[in-house]
Amino acid sequence: MDVLELAGWISLVFLTFGALGSLYRIVFGPALLDRAIAVDVLLITLSSGIAVWMAIHESTDHILIIVVASLIGFISSATLARFTVEGAQANQTEPEPRQSPLGDEHR
Repeated sequence: MDVLELAGWISLVFLTFGALGSLYRIVFGPALLDRAIAVDVLLITLSSGIAVWMAIHESTDHILIIVVASLIGFISSATLARFTVEGAQANQTEPEPRQSPLGDEHR
């Protein structure tokens, strides 16, 4: 076992800890956005794990899985961000009155 293979196995161990932390946040996350970000992190962690696995075994058999997972992660994050912004704007009842930078007494 050479140094790069050892580094690959150590990386897989750390990626496993990251995936477990992400799974914890998906199950016990306090908000929906926390869970959505955790799913995105889990997808990135799994893609990284597959890439490290391919590097250890010197193959490119699963590169399509990484590309598809990256596209799914990007599209889901962009969609979630769009609906989060639209939902925040829809929940506003009235805009708050703007104050002048000098204060109310200088109007």
